[in-house]
Amino acid sequence: MPVDPYILLLLGTVGLAALVPARGTSADVASGASTAAIAFLFFLYGARLSTREALDGLKHWRLHVTVLACTFVIFPLLGLAARGLVPVFLTDPLYQGLLFLTLVPSTIQSSIAFTSMARGNVPAAICAGSFSSLVGIVVTPLLAAALLGSSGGFSADSLLEIVLQLLVPFVAGQVTRRWIGGFITRHKKVLGLVDRGSILLVVYTAFSEGMVQGIWHQVSPLRLGGLLIVEGVLLALMLALTWYGSKALRFGREDRIAIQFAGSKKSLASGLPMASVLFGAHASLAVLPLMLFHQMQLMVCAVIAKRRSHDPVTEETAEVSAPESAGASRTSVGTATRSG
Repeated sequence: MPVDPYILLLLGTVGLAALVPARGTSADVASGASTAAIAFLFFLYGARLSTREALDGLKHWRLHVTVLACTFVIFPLLGLAARGLVPVFLTDPLYQGLLFLTLVPSTIQSSIAFTSMARGNVPAAICAGSFSSLVGIVVTPLLAAALLGSSGGFSADSLLEIVLQLLVPFVAGQVTRRWIGGFITRHKKVLGLVDRGSILLVVYTAFSEGMVQGIWHQVSPLRLGGLLIVEGVLLALMLALTWYGSKALRFGREDRIAIQFAGSKKSLASGLPMASVLFGAHASLAVLPLMLFHQMQLMVCAVIAKRRSHDPVTEETAEVSAPESAGASRTSVGTATRSG
């Protein structure tokens, strides 16, 4: 199975933070730079998403409700069920990180890429990922307040900080899209580097704080192995539920593919800045389950998408999918971001 080179960069960034963590003034500078970088990242999200495409996507409301239910209802319920694995498989801090993982929004770019590879409903995947990110800006911290409580460090100020850092830049991007949308579309590859660089900076800042606080003494290789097993089971359950559940709801093949890839993923780009706000100095341990799950979902979904691309498209499937595809075929995959 493929290993995303970006994951190697993430691991390298963690290693750099372990060897040369930011301290004192350097830590303050890194923290400020990561906050600004994430705000710019969500500004680009807003500038890339066409308002018309978002409004058109609302017409396919059943699909989006299904994806949102998977992301913000079924995932958290499975996260709560995993509480029974403490302390046999997981320590309490790792469980808190696992539960936080189940609360973050879905991805955008990787959902689109895998949906396209599998010959699914790409416009629906674009809108589903975008809607999930927007809803998650508010819903994720509220769920964290309800399920993590004081351990998540949630407060009204935390919600306000997340809204200012993520939602306000997104809205600003939407407002200025008419003037800068063309430029962003023409330079999407270069700006994709900005996306990924922003995430690397947040990872370095979070793990530097963890090193300074000495929290890595709480994690052993055996516990990491247990975490990987738990996350593997979690991913398998969500892939099965999204695929067979959408079939039970009578979605066509193309829509089922979009639901499976958008409903079974979690976003590193959205989760990292939220964890930095909610967990503070303990953010590095909190985002470790999310980083591992991110790589696992990429590897497994790449294999699934490749197999789906060889599925025969029957006349019945084509007829079911045709109504949704016809009105949305104008949408471009290039409107999405790379960081996912």
